[in-house]
Amino acid sequence: MTSHAPQHVSPARIALGFAAVYILWGSTYLGIRFAVASIPPLLMAGTRFFAAGCFLYALLRLRGAPRPTPAHWRSAAILGGLLLLGGNGLVSVAEQAVPSGIAALIVAAVPFVMVLLNVLEKRTPPRLPVIAGLVLGIVGLAILVLPGNSAGRADPLGVGLLLVACFSWAVGSLYSPRAHLPASTFQGVAMEMIAGGLLLWLVGLAIGEGAALHLASVTPKSLLALAYLTVFGSLLGFSAYVWLLKVTTPARASTYAFVNPVIAVILGWALAGETLDARIALAGGIIVAAVCTIMYFGAAGRGKTAAPASAAASKETA
Repeated sequence: MTSHAPQHVSPARIALGFAAVYILWGSTYLGIRFAVASIPPLLMAGTRFFAAGCFLYALLRLRGAPRPTPAHWRSAAILGGLLLLGGNGLVSVAEQAVPSGIAALIVAAVPFVMVLLNVLEKRTPPRLPVIAGLVLGIVGLAILVLPGNSAGRADPLGVGLLLVACFSWAVGSLYSPRAHLPASTFQGVAMEMIAGGLLLWLVGLAIGEGAALHLASVTPKSLLALAYLTVFGSLLGFSAYVWLLKVTTPARASTYAFVNPVIAVILGWALAGETLDARIALAGGIIVAAVCTIMYFGAAGRGKTAAPASAAASKETA
């Protein structure tokens, strides 16, 4: 993927692409909350990703994409397990107890985990500004989740699940560049969504979500949210992100990491009546500032390398 925008791409189209990534991915947290209100979370997430993956895979095969090898499917299953089952699946479970805006702010901790994992792997200490960003992020998370009188205090178990989801997402993101996948980025992502969707279904059924699913009790709002997540979150939002990687710099495209939480908090407050008090606003501002610091100084001096496209498939996502 090239990191320089072609001359014929208009600024208006690039702005539209950024708007799609910012708004569509930022809105998926609220979509998840509406969907899990009457659909078991892992079965919901599995349906979303399996449907999107099958559609994209069939489209690519019809357009002449080669048949993947068993090794390709093995890597796709590993990534689907880490990114979609461990990452997005746990976010969906946590949002049964944690407001969507707070969930998005906690998931913004992924860059912190990635930095720490990189330090452990390469055994090289991070730069001082990155350390400062990590400390700032921990302070923001502490303000958000520590006990207090605020109505917006996050559920401790839900927060724990979200932090495990962050770790799973970070591990999958670091594994992604080494994974043996097809040359076509979109084909690899389609395979990950198919494999991840199947894993989400299997785990959901294993823990009893099948018995908890009552089709007569599924609300129209949950069905509309599921359709929105499938089409706008998994297909259109991700497509816009991959296109942005081709026409602009990866650093600019990656700004979704600190814009999505802001969008999620505003939408949760405006459309779902979620609490937005001074405590949440302060914690959110600190976390966003920490993510900006880590992304800016963490990338400095490393050159321009494209973010792993497969990791972007569910980072909305969630």
